[in-house]
Amino acid sequence: MGVLLSKLSETVMAVVPVSILVLLLHFTVAPLPDHELTNFLIGAGLIILGLAVFLLGVDLAVTPVGENVGSALARSRNLPLMMGGGLVLGFFINVAEPNLLVIAGQVFEATGGAISIFSVVLLASIGVGLMIAIGLLRIIMQWPLNNTLLLFFGIICLLAVLSSNDLLGIATDTSGATTGSMTVPFILALGIGVSQVHGGKKAEEDSFGLAGLSTAGPMSAVMILIIIKGLDKVDGGLSESGANTTDTWTYLLEVVKGVVMDVTSAIVPLIIITIIAQFTLLKLSKRAFTRILIGFVYTFFGFILFLSGVNVGFMNAGKVIGEALANQSVPLVIAVGAAIGLLVILAEPSVHVLCAQIEDITAGAVTKKLILATLAIGVSLAIVLTLIRLAVPGAQLWHFLLPGYMICMVLSRMTPPLFVGMGFDSGTAASGPMTATFILAFTQGAATAWGGPSGLIDAFGVIAMVAMTPIICVQVLGIVANRKETKDDPAALSKAEER
Repeated sequence: MGVLLSKLSETVMAVVPVSILVLLLHFTVAPLPDHELTNFLIGAGLIILGLAVFLLGVDLAVTPVGENVGSALARSRNLPLMMGGGLVLGFFINVAEPNLLVIAGQVFEATGGAISIFSVVLLASIGVGLMIAIGLLRIIMQWPLNNTLLLFFGIICLLAVLSSNDLLGIATDTSGATTGSMTVPFILALGIGVSQVHGGKKAEEDSFGLAGLSTAGPMSAVMILIIIKGLDKVDGGLSESGANTTDTWTYLLEVVKGVVMDVTSAIVPLIIITIIAQFTLLKLSKRAFTRILIGFVYTFFGFILFLSGVNVGFMNAGKVIGEALANQSVPLVIAVGAAIGLLVILAEPSVHVLCAQIEDITAGAVTKKLILATLAIGVSLAIVLTLIRLAVPGAQLWHFLLPGYMICMVLSRMTPPLFVGMGFDSGTAASGPMTATFILAFTQGAATAWGGPSGLIDAFGVIAMVAMTPIICVQVLGIVANRKETKDDPAALSKAEER
């Protein structure tokens, strides 16, 4: 109970700031309809409780399973088994990711049915599985992470040049949506488990990077599909999200029903994998295995509460606020967008998991507060750049993404290796359900105000921006920290040069 109360205290501090901001906007420049305000307050309460229970479940179940499975695969010394296990794990964990199902439905609508939901889910999940297998191979073979990232993100940049501008945002956002709150904690733990066995002297830096590398798979897969199909423009549209009724409890019940199905489909594959692993690889004690199963129960109910709160309260509120502010002033909506970016990241589940693991792996040298602050700046920058793109006629997504990833690659040669993996994993963790709902809805609201109903499609790309800018910020943090270290301790300079 004490642990749960501690988590609850943490989530209150994470969710209350953005809730206060929304209430300030409601009573000043962007009033919400009465039923939307009620939905928002209920949603905020559900998020606080759900996030606390979910994080407790991750600590008890998802992280231990990921680390134990990773360690068991690594100890097997069987390279085909490791890569095959990574492929299967990545596919089945990702195939039912709730965020992926949402974005796949939007891709189907935006392309007028030219790209089916099934094809997006299948290709994205295969992409994640392949990249996890390659990522595990990288740890075993001790390939430098920055070179591996340069190869695959270089391929992505080439595919982006060949892809349609209209569809680039759809392809890149698919990548951000695949790595959600269930997938990221497991992949992070899997990488830590393998690196602890095979990492050697590089175990600390190899603990990170697997989740970030995994995003290259679905992004490449969807871009290739678009190129093969010869799609060069959007032939469909997007249905506007929103409550179909002003009756709060009816709407809440509708949302919860859908969320229960999504969460069940996301949790069940992981439980099945855990049971199979227990009788083949893990062979944990009865007490340890029971603790993990109890953890899955916490994860299940916590995720239901969290996603219900996000969908009931934050998605619709985000669109209403974005549209209202954009109709008043471009600088105003950009300023509020920057503030939202600073605060919303605090309520992102995967970010809390990542920050805790970074603090643990680095023995407190890189604190959770420092990483949270860095990510908040990154997400804020992403929203500002997205709104500028939407407001400036002729601005295209690739004008921001291609130079941004080039900067990421350059920084990866300058920052300590540990911060390369942390940076790419941070971008992956930041683009979770709060981004895919509240932030996306906010930018869609602004885009609708500036471009009408077709503006909903223009907002695609914000998830990709949120996944990119934290990479830059964390790597810059690494450069600053390294310079401070070498200034304070001249002997550290030789160590930095050796790296």
